[in-house]
Amino acid sequence: MNKKAIALYSGGLDSLLAAAIVIRQGIEVIGLHCILPSVDPDVNPESLKPSQLAQQINLPLVYYRCDDEYAQIIAHPKHGYGKNANPCIDCKIFFLHKAKEYMNRLNASFVITGEVVGQRPMSQYKSILKHMEKESGLEGLIIRPLSAKLLPTTIPEKEGIIDRQKLYAISGRSRDKQFELAQEFGISQFQSPTGGCFLTIPQIALRVKDLIAHPPFNSLDLFLANVGRHYRLHEHASIIVARNEKECNILQRYKLHADFFIEPSFKGPVIYGKGIISQNDYPLLAQFMARYGRPTLNENSVALFIKGQHITTIESHNPIDDTTLSKMRI
Repeated sequence: MNKKAIALYSGGLDSLLAAAIVIRQGIEVIGLHCILPSVDPDVNPESLKPSQLAQQINLPLVYYRCDDEYAQIIAHPKHGYGKNANPCIDCKIFFLHKAKEYMNRLNASFVITGEVVGQRPMSQYKSILKHMEKESGLEGLIIRPLSAKLLPTTIPEKEGIIDRQKLYAISGRSRDKQFELAQEFGISQFQSPTGGCFLTIPQIALRVKDLIAHPPFNSLDLFLANVGRHYRLHEHASIIVARNEKECNILQRYKLHADFFIEPSFKGPVIYGKGIISQNDYPLLAQFMARYGRPTLNENSVALFIKGQHITTIESHNPIDDTTLSKMRI
């Protein structure tokens, strides 16, 4: 067993500390940052906040973008969901599987996580931590430096790669000890411990659950769940209406991924559509454009694209009424 490890790294204080504690023992640590679908797929990973925070402890990073494989984990979690659409246990097992892949690929010997016993209600009890190790095929190979003294001795400890006496016995939700260690390690910046996964946000969770109820969907759909106003036209189609110029630009960028797409000739938003529509839906789409755009007598047409091909132009006059709009809102 060599002195090289993969650290599951989020940019939060616990993951920074976990890596720093092991680095201090003279072990080469590489951080694996799993980029959630809530992050724009076109973003350069090195420009992300976690990448900048890692520089505080000189932690080199590799990146894994959560893809359609991850989307299927969200759709069919073996261990169920938390309060919203967050499959915390299955998500963590998935990340551990990825850490194992990178461990083998980069010739490392074990994995580090920032988990703290009892900190999170769904995924950080001792029994669940043990279960996740088994499910990921990493039994005895996961070091949790912040709570290691409360957990069984791992293989790296038994083999003398890690000094157990230099690890910690932190448990529970209090962060006092972590803040103390942050000062010791010179970590002055970290992502807020109160920040949650996008799947725990109630409004986003409703949109994700709608995607799950109307397959298929992919990781891009999960990203777009964070963009715009969402409406379900009927069982076979839903739309995203941009709220501002920034969201218009985002939806335009992914226009060719849409099943249908609408652009106005007047000042107004674009609409990104998913699913199948018929000519019977065209008047309704025009009503959406009249509601959120500013058609005039001379400029009131909207262009409809299906699978990237311009199909027709529709006139937009009468806005959709509030009652119908409310019923369709996701």
